[in-house]
Amino acid sequence: MTTDIRPQWIAVDWGAEVQRAYAMGKGGQVLARAESRHDSLADIESHLLDLIGPWLSDTPLPVLASGHIGAGGAFAVTPGAVPCKPAEAKPQRQPTCDARIALHILPGVQQSRPADLMQGGETQVAGILAQHPQFDGVLCLTGAQSRWIHISAEEIVSFQSALTGELRALLSDHSSLQSALKGDGPLDFDAFDAALSETLSRPERLAQALAGLQAITDPAQARGRLSGLLIGAELAAMRPYWLGQQVLLAGPQDLSALYARALQTQGVPSASNDAEFLTLAGLCLAWKTLQAG
Repeated sequence: MTTDIRPQWIAVDWGAEVQRAYAMGKGGQVLARAESRHDSLADIESHLLDLIGPWLSDTPLPVLASGHIGAGGAFAVTPGAVPCKPAEAKPQRQPTCDARIALHILPGVQQSRPADLMQGGETQVAGILAQHPQFDGVLCLTGAQSRWIHISAEEIVSFQSALTGELRALLSDHSSLQSALKGDGPLDFDAFDAALSETLSRPERLAQALAGLQAITDPAQARGRLSGLLIGAELAAMRPYWLGQQVLLAGPQDLSALYARALQTQGVPSASNDAEFLTLAGLCLAWKTLQAG
C-alpha cells in the first residue's frame, strides 16, 4: 500500500468476507486502494486501522463506511426502513478509540414483512440511481447472499434475500456431497440447465434432488447440477421480483453470469454491472450528503 497518500476522506466497503478501502481526493478521484479479508465481527476498529493506517495522520480524517461494519453490535447503527430513498441516507457518526479517524457508517435498510436486513446493498442501489436516476425495475446482487431489490421512483420498495451462495459453499465443503463435487472447478452447463428447470418447476423437491448428487461420478456435472438446483429454487421463490421486470445484476462475474443464464431461460434479459463500481459511486453520493450536513 502507498504510504505517502494524503486523502481528503476514506471510503470503506466492508463486506462479510472482503473489505475494501479507497483513499479519496478532493475531486472524487481514487488516490489509492486497499483490500483485506477478515470474516470476524470482533475488533473491527483494529482491523479497520490496519487497512487504512498508512493514509492517516495526526489530523482526524473522515471515514465513510458501508456494509457489515455495522453488524454484530460493534457499532450502534440504526437501519432505515423500506420504502426509502438510499440516495438520501444519512451517515451515522460512531465513536472510536483512535482519534485519527472520524467514522461515519451508512445504516443499512431493514424490512419487517418479510423480515430482512440489508447492509451494503442499499449503497449499490444508490450507485445505480446515481448513474440511472429513472431506473424502475429490480437489482439482483449475487454473492454469498443474493438480494433481489425492487426499485421504483428512486426508492427501495422492497427486497428479499437468499442464502444460495452460502448453501453452495457449505454443501461443497462441509457435507456428504464433498466427494462428488470435489471443490471448485468448471461446471457442466447442460447439467446446470436441466437442474435449473427441475427446481424452478418443483422447488419443493430440492432436498431430494440434492441427495441425488451423491450418485454422480463426474464432478463438473455434479457442480453444474448443484448450482442449477439452488439457483432454480431461488428463482422460484423470487418469481415476483423478476417476472416481467427490468433486471440488473451486480456481483462476482462468474456468478452473475449463471444468474443471467438462468433468467435468459425464462425469457428475461438482464444487464450486468460492476458491484465495486456501484458501491464506490454510492459512497461518493453519501459523502456529498455528509458534506451538505
